[in-house]
Amino acid sequence: MSSLETRIGQWFERIGEMTPENTEARRDVELVITKLDDGQLRVAEIAPGGDVVVHEWVRQAILLLFRLRGLERVEVGPFEFLDKLDLKHDYERRGVRVVPGASARRGSFLSPGVILMPSYVNIGAWVGSGTMVDTWATVGSCAQIGSNVHLAGGVGIGGVLEPANAVPVVIEDDAFIGSRCMVVEGARVGRGSVLGAGTILNPSIPVIDAETGEEISRGYVPDYCVAVSASRRREYPGGEFFLPCVLVIKRMEEGERHNKVALNALLRDHGVAT
Repeated sequence: MSSLETRIGQWFERIGEMTPENTEARRDVELVITKLDDGQLRVAEIAPGGDVVVHEWVRQAILLLFRLRGLERVEVGPFEFLDKLDLKHDYERRGVRVVPGASARRGSFLSPGVILMPSYVNIGAWVGSGTMVDTWATVGSCAQIGSNVHLAGGVGIGGVLEPANAVPVVIEDDAFIGSRCMVVEGARVGRGSVLGAGTILNPSIPVIDAETGEEISRGYVPDYCVAVSASRRREYPGGEFFLPCVLVIKRMEEGERHNKVALNALLRDHGVAT
């Protein structure tokens, strides 16, 4: 455990006392945010065994930041903002393309080759190289997005700062998340997988194999799957109802890249768009 991690833990034990006047605590917290911003630290990552490891002390530093900063007014052209956190800068040096209307908070990390259409990336998020965050998509706090991912228009990737020990959303390398999908509350999409448009994925929603009808997991689409939103019939004393699920309609070979034309045809066959 580093000395910085130890100090953050000690400050967090006193979070109720923290104000902008706590300059020593703010110095430590701002150092963590700078390291997050530059990619030297991250809130969560996938361990060699495949589990998601959360670095809780880093997330604690983000929570402390909101206590240690006061509201500041910022004017950008005709726009006025009142917030506690500033935005990222220096995109050219970082090798990131940012289209007008896009914004990312300082303390998020954008790898070289990232493209932000008019969209939003919150503090603590990590976005891998070559990923596109398309128009009106949002990447919530602490979400972990892999390399060569496409978050299509209107995608909502949920954030997680609290409760303690909650796992952030993880989208692994080469995934495609279709328009208006919602992936929240620590859900996970595996490497190379595809979510059809409008799919909602969270830890309470079962992921079912269309070939066998068996439940694969809850809130986790495994690697190299094509999955769509579906529903399943359930009987209750009050009647028959249909509850949401996610249906895996195709499994691709490991390392297979989804062909856009073939993918569109497959999803249309199931009444889904990308």
